[in-house]
Amino acid sequence: MKFPKVFSAGELAALCEAEVLGDPSTPLQGMNEIHKVQPGDLMFVDNEKYFRKSLESEASAILINQKIPVPAGKVLLYHPQPFDAYNALAWHFRPFMHTREAINPLAMIDPSATIESGVVIGAFARIGAGTYIQANAYIGPYTEIGEKVIIHPACVIGSDAFYYHKTNLVYTKWRSIGRVVVEDEVEIGSNCTIARGVSGDTVLGYGSKLDCQVHIGHGVRVGKHCLMAAQVAIGGKTLIGDHVTMYGQVGVAQNLKIGDHAVLLAKTGVSKDLPGGVTYYGIPAEPANIAYKQLAMMRQLARSKNKS
Repeated sequence: MKFPKVFSAGELAALCEAEVLGDPSTPLQGMNEIHKVQPGDLMFVDNEKYFRKSLESEASAILINQKIPVPAGKVLLYHPQPFDAYNALAWHFRPFMHTREAINPLAMIDPSATIESGVVIGAFARIGAGTYIQANAYIGPYTEIGEKVIIHPACVIGSDAFYYHKTNLVYTKWRSIGRVVVEDEVEIGSNCTIARGVSGDTVLGYGSKLDCQVHIGHGVRVGKHCLMAAQVAIGGKTLIGDHVTMYGQVGVAQNLKIGDHAVLLAKTGVSKDLPGGVTYYGIPAEPANIAYKQLAMMRQLARSKNKS
């Protein structure tokens, strides 16, 4: 998430009651998770196991629960509960806004877009020219819909991320401050659900097409001209390349990468990164020619046992 303006580390520390270790004038322009941080971002870490990775990341500022030496080019914000401080900032910059009207007056909708009855559009959402949103769809706050997009009935675009912070066997909801960005000429079938990012964006690339009942998790990036058949589900923060095809009931775990032009046949389960340009099948996913040979061998083994 980008801030509405650049803030100093000292200003942000004051907002979340943290102590600045380092230069309080360090300029910060957004908040992000370790997977997506960029220079100018603030992130948090509360587990010593991840200190080194956090301190070596691109983040300019880190909310942390230990007073340690400040690395060059960084500023640390000390707080005994960094997650709580981070979440407090998230709520400050993305406060809850109840939508009393079907279309929030702060939404920006191109006059050429078609919005059917029963559609709910949240504050600061943007709807591009020639887009067609069909009955009873939900478009969450800050969602960006490009031009010539078709959204079929009862879609939910921009729901909260399924993301929780676990401490002492208790799950605390992480405030979702990311967006969903739907690029031009995407089509989304009925009853699809697309979660916004925790702090970054969930993106559907130009020209991609989703069948009905597809689920896209938080922070997923789908490339250009991808096809996804019914009941595909993609876990959070997974990166899908361009021209990827997924047939019905494909399941993809979180934090993975699938290369350009990959094809995933029906009911394939993906638990590791997959290079592009290959057709995959099975659970776990294997190149289809290998998976088919394995199935044939298992059938032959079963038949030989029956004969004996």
